[in-house]
Amino acid sequence: MPSRVRQSDIEELKAKADIVDVVGSYISLKPASAGSFKGLCPFHGEKTPSFNVRSNPPFYHCFGCGVGGDVYKFIQEIESLSFMDAVEKLAQKFNFQLQYEEGGGQDTSSRSRLLALNQLAAEFYQQQLAEVEGATAREFLVARGFDAASAQSFGIGYAPKGWQNLINHATEHGYDLKEMVLAGLAMESDKGGYDRFRGRVLWPIRDANSQVLGFGARKLYEDDQGPKYLNTPETPVYHKSGVLYGLDLARKDIVKSREVIVVEGYTDVMACHLAGHKTAVATCGTAFGEDHIRLINRLLGQSQDPASVVFTFDPDAAGQKAALKVYGDSNKFNALTFVAAGPDGLDPADLRQQRGDAAISQMLESKKPLFEFVIRHRISQFSLQDLDSRVAAARSAASVVAQISDSALRTGYTKQLADWVSLDAADVARLVSGDARQQVDQRVEPMRQTGSAKPVPDSPQAKQERQILEVLLQRPHSFSFDQLQRMAAAGFSNGEYQEIVELAVSQGDKLSEPGFANLLTTMAQEGQLELIRQLSLSQLPVSGDTEFERYCKGIVKGAMLQALSQEKVDLLAALRRIDTDANPEAQAAISKQLVELESERRALMKS
Repeated sequence: MPSRVRQSDIEELKAKADIVDVVGSYISLKPASAGSFKGLCPFHGEKTPSFNVRSNPPFYHCFGCGVGGDVYKFIQEIESLSFMDAVEKLAQKFNFQLQYEEGGGQDTSSRSRLLALNQLAAEFYQQQLAEVEGATAREFLVARGFDAASAQSFGIGYAPKGWQNLINHATEHGYDLKEMVLAGLAMESDKGGYDRFRGRVLWPIRDANSQVLGFGARKLYEDDQGPKYLNTPETPVYHKSGVLYGLDLARKDIVKSREVIVVEGYTDVMACHLAGHKTAVATCGTAFGEDHIRLINRLLGQSQDPASVVFTFDPDAAGQKAALKVYGDSNKFNALTFVAAGPDGLDPADLRQQRGDAAISQMLESKKPLFEFVIRHRISQFSLQDLDSRVAAARSAASVVAQISDSALRTGYTKQLADWVSLDAADVARLVSGDARQQVDQRVEPMRQTGSAKPVPDSPQAKQERQILEVLLQRPHSFSFDQLQRMAAAGFSNGEYQEIVELAVSQGDKLSEPGFANLLTTMAQEGQLELIRQLSLSQLPVSGDTEFERYCKGIVKGAMLQALSQEKVDLLAALRRIDTDANPEAQAAISKQLVELESERRALMKS
């Protein structure tokens, strides 16, 4: 029969553990009234704090979602633990020695055993870093600007090349192979198992309370056939979507300064901390997501003091995609969001190594608001050398500005966008505040948050746009790259459809490839992926190859007529803004374009 904690110990620990201190280690609390503290509820999203905690009586309650309970209930809910695991976690936090009944044997929970095993492994790896074989790992760290003191501060270790070094060490301390496999430290085999991490430099990944949850390991040797970075898999104690590397070292500074710096790698976190920016954290082998946002919001809490989250994305395509994804969730932060990019595409670790600590500070000081970063990214896709390009850029970026919830900020960015693309502010404002765009955003945003199915737009224009995308995804070679570009520049009234077109344009040189739709799914974000699959599987009103080809030609023709119509509207608007006396050449150029446009339209109608 398994042993259990004595009830008297459970009550004594509960009395010793101040619930305000415990809850305050997870979320930011502010005094509300005599003996009461208030903060943002960690169990549901909110902007105004409705989560209350008191030491006497020792309970918490949220007046927003109704959750509540004692200190054990809080630990259970926020950590997703059983009651006994919550008791043992609290005992560890307060160094309280629990006594067990049923024969007196101490049968601690699986979670406690795994955490202790991870700590044993972390200490073992640190010891190995100092051994002769660890020289390669030490040289790797020094070459990147990290000395022995830095390695010790971050708990960096080395996993030796042998197959069972850690297994043998852990076995001597009373752990079995099953526990090592469950912790993600070993792999099963016919020969008794082998270490997961071998010949690698390792970073221990800790929670806010400094408990080792897992490891991130980088390969060092050319004969290592594994991935460059190998992380602990999902385990009962390690869930990568809710963990931020470096949080154990950054937590106090984050709460104090109300700033979080989000970087992309373990060495980037180290570089920022060593350069004096101790609020840096990183995700652990996964994209930045909503669990990370909730974790950061709990730390920042609610306050009159401004808070900021600064992202440092790589300048490559993957970094740009990550920035665009975070921008879609930016309204969920209890903070202003920024992007800081290193000069010449250098990430923080390389920047510090090559140019010193001051360069990190300069990079962070030059941060730009996330909205500005995304808007400039949209604009950068166009040449801006002619009116068509400027109008197309404005239309592309308008969808970003339209999603800014703060009306004053939205107005400011509307004016800024007009300056950046050299168009009339009133015209850009109409693009931003158009009824169709607002309606789409109102429909899309709640669904983006809940993941519910998206309704099919039923307006004639939206129906035509959907048909265009169905043909684009099911028979992409029906369109030429030039046609695709002009369609994207003219714009779709449905914001989601516009995103799919822009994604297709980015791969426009592959229109003739049979796997075009599958190619787009590899680049799409979660919401886009669902729509691409839906459009690719839509039933078209045709039967037989001949009818299918005729249908596709008709859709392409309609798409181009729609694009030509929008181009004409844009040119006429530009013509009205020209001072004909001061700039007759510009007037003549636009008039010529209008004539060419009309000729193209007539030819298309006859085809």
